[in-house]
Amino acid sequence: MTGKWRKPSEDLMDLLTTLLEPYNCTSRNMFGSLTYFVNNNMLTGVHEDVIFLRLSEEDREKIKKEFPSVNQFEPLEGKKMREYVVLDDEIYRDIPTLEKWLEKAVSFVSSLPPKVPKQKKK
Repeated sequence: MTGKWRKPSEDLMDLLTTLLEPYNCTSRNMFGSLTYFVNNNMLTGVHEDVIFLRLSEEDREKIKKEFPSVNQFEPLEGKKMREYVVLDDEIYRDIPTLEKWLEKAVSFVSSLPPKVPKQKKK
């Protein structure tokens, strides 16, 4: 592993941006791509050629049962992000299903206390 990420999928970034329009999200660059936040808590984004999503423990179990190829998000080898999953491309092809899981993620992340941004060092 070189530590360099592949360029993110423009199609997935466009899809995610469009589907998140109805929600009160902010975006910034992370993992080499746009990443979306609610109340400064990370919600979702595109990493290389996948969408990752933050879900409650209950919803993570449900999505893994429904889509066995859904895995825990691991942006760097050995650095798994506990509350995040990488969606299966079967989900991307079924927009109503993707919207359902995005809505669950927005609901979960919106329930978290707002995160105070870290002060930048001078």
